[in-house]
Amino acid sequence: MTLAESIAERLFQEIIEGRLSPSRPLPPEGELASCYTVSRLTIREAIRILRTQNVVRIRRGRGTEVNPPEEWTSLEAVVRASATPSSNLGLVPERLLEARRMIEIGAVQLAAERRSDDDLVQLGVQLEEMRAASADGDVTRFVDADIRFHDVIMHASGNVFVPLLFGPFGPLLIEARRQTSAVPEIQRNAIEQHGKIISALTAGDSEMARLAMEAHMQQTQRDLRQHVLDGHA
Repeated sequence: MTLAESIAERLFQEIIEGRLSPSRPLPPEGELASCYTVSRLTIREAIRILRTQNVVRIRRGRGTEVNPPEEWTSLEAVVRASATPSSNLGLVPERLLEARRMIEIGAVQLAAERRSDDDLVQLGVQLEEMRAASADGDVTRFVDADIRFHDVIMHASGNVFVPLLFGPFGPLLIEARRQTSAVPEIQRNAIEQHGKIISALTAGDSEMARLAMEAHMQQTQRDLRQHVLDGHA
């Protein structure tokens, strides 16, 4: 990482932690250079890096301003901002579930047509691991197996782009699963829904698979609202 990249990272951290607010100008270059003990040239390069992600913009007469997160063009930046406790991106868990629904329903339909026997075996292995982890009260093992289950489906879709779509969401997916999977009733619901998805994929029925995944997403949303979001309200 270059010095400019390091400074850009530090500036970005201040942005997502709320110390540098949207629509407010950043401190002048000279002040930033003094604060970070670097040259003005390094500060300019760091700001250029943030501008390529549309995290900041330069406005004539006002200097460099922080853009609202919804205007950022870097998925990684948005995901990182979403993961912070002070995130102002709205209902992150539900928005993440909406994104999952859009991708995973299509993925499971493709998987129903293209899955291999080994894919079915791997899905069965992960489901059994979820059952064992639930019985042992091991949330971390349960979450790991749950994520691997869905990862198998992504790869079974036979489309190399599908698994890549969820790459940047990794930390958010893990945290969201930990929140919900800490509830035994949610674990039982997930195990039941995953079993139905396996049945649909085993039958090679894309419509059955679509309905099974849709039912799983709907159940996940109900569980999220009932056991997690309402509990935090």
